[in-house]
Amino acid sequence: MAAALRSSLALTISSSLCSRAAPLICCGLPALAFPRRVEVNSCGGARDGGVKARAIGDRSYVRPFSLAASEKKKPRSTACAAASVEVGGLTLNRDEIVREDDPTNNVPDSVFTKIGLQLHNRENHPLGILKNEIYSYFDERFQGEFKKFDDLSPIVTVKANFDDVLVPADHVSRRMNDTYYVNSETVLRCHTSAHQAEKLREGNTHFLVTGDVYRRDAIDATHYPVFHQMEGFRVFTQDEWEAAGVDGTTLASKHLKETLEGLAERLFGKVEMRWVDTYFPFTDPSYELEIFYQDKWLEVLGCGVVEQEILNRNGRGGTVGWAFGLGLERLAMVLFAIPDIRLFWSDDPRWTTQFKAGQRTKFKSFSKYPPCYKDISFWISDKFSENNLCEVVRGIAGDLVEEVVLIDEFENKKKGLTSHCYRIAYRSMERSLTDEEINDLQGKSDLLLPSELDLKHLAYNVGRGAMNVPWIKPVFQSHFGLPIELEQPHESTVVETAKWTSDA
Repeated sequence: MAAALRSSLALTISSSLCSRAAPLICCGLPALAFPRRVEVNSCGGARDGGVKARAIGDRSYVRPFSLAASEKKKPRSTACAAASVEVGGLTLNRDEIVREDDPTNNVPDSVFTKIGLQLHNRENHPLGILKNEIYSYFDERFQGEFKKFDDLSPIVTVKANFDDVLVPADHVSRRMNDTYYVNSETVLRCHTSAHQAEKLREGNTHFLVTGDVYRRDAIDATHYPVFHQMEGFRVFTQDEWEAAGVDGTTLASKHLKETLEGLAERLFGKVEMRWVDTYFPFTDPSYELEIFYQDKWLEVLGCGVVEQEILNRNGRGGTVGWAFGLGLERLAMVLFAIPDIRLFWSDDPRWTTQFKAGQRTKFKSFSKYPPCYKDISFWISDKFSENNLCEVVRGIAGDLVEEVVLIDEFENKKKGLTSHCYRIAYRSMERSLTDEEINDLQGKSDLLLPSELDLKHLAYNVGRGAMNVPWIKPVFQSHFGLPIELEQPHESTVVETAKWTSDA
């Protein structure tokens, strides 16, 4: 057995993988079958953690790793969360929001650390500058009629987040793959519309709600699990539409479009605009406003005439209303020329000193630090969700992960299995990353993904491009005694031979 433990399965990879242009090849964390770690660099050299990797000629030998993650202690997140945060005069305790012992809770520390930061209330931040410019527009156009709420707790009931705005019971947004649940009855708000009913019941008829909202989402330059929205709401009485000589829906729709066209002109200048009919559960009719900006059509916001049921339920029967919602990041990225949504969260002085209250300044990029790519492929189960994959990766790497993108998929009809190959791009906006950092992050992801995503079949990445090697019978299942079957589910996979080697 001791001899077996000194053995390692070596995979011969074609010479194309051994160029100096190739990134570091990382063999993952210690496995059940292989108790020590080996890392092989792009030129075939090895850093030996106990078991050696060999290079013969222009071929490098690299071992796979076991997915026996259940036998190891798993970090839920590498983020450091404070014990509590203050929002809107309320104290939110970490232990009440992040509940690892509650199966209905899926809020990670990496998300909890963003609660209470309220970027939209920082006057020298692009989001704060944009929010205040929109506030000024409404104050000037409507003489201060609109009340403003921008310090409301993001912890809301499922009823407020979904039921009160008529989101169907079977709507995809209610799933844990898409929404952060604190428990079965409470969520981190998915939209600022979650406060509509509350504000109507308080007697408000003209109001703006701005706040941070939370959604499990993809990882790329324009998506982040925490972003910021502004909700606008206006109620009309029967006297108002009768005085205008039209019905309530006609008045509300006309007033809505005029108001938002004025806002778009305030933000973007004289631009071509168009209204697109769409669907939202809480408005009918519903519209999206698009502008022709920088040679393309850009969606600015969604809006519509409020469903009568919402008004009736909240003490506003016999009235009509309009509502709109816009994403502050979406607009700020265009207006301030910000290329990556992660920058909004940066504390780097090269970022923070570029913006001043009341001034719309184009972002000046820092030095462009190089990305590091790691590919990972695996056989998916029926329960697999890409949002869950992104959540695990982001929970470990935080804002160092720039993008997770599906680059290939393959279906093995004989085995009834489907394999996905994802490329993970790591890049800091503020500094160069070291090979050791990236390998450590990737190793933690490799350890955590199988149990978190129900990946029952092993696949492994060895760097970038043509280096995805799925293992149908994992080493930890074979106990060194069974032959291991190799397949090539992705076109980029390069496999020559597999054999045992024993290096003392």
